[in-house]
Amino acid sequence: MTTTLQRRESASLWERFCNWVTSTDNRLYVGWFGVLMIPTLLAATTCFIIAFIAAPPV
Repeated sequence: MTTTLQRRESASLWERFCNWVTSTDNRLYVGWFGVLMIPTLLAATTCFIIAFIAAPPV
């Protein structure tokens, strides 16, 4: 019987997130700019759509 030992990484959640963001092995590279840009664009798009719908007729 063969026993396989797995080494468990004790990296913190923040360290794993940092490694994922800056990894170039991902299909789409997010980067730190993307971490700020993606939520900001989603909020701006949502606000624009709500304002466009709620605007009074001219």
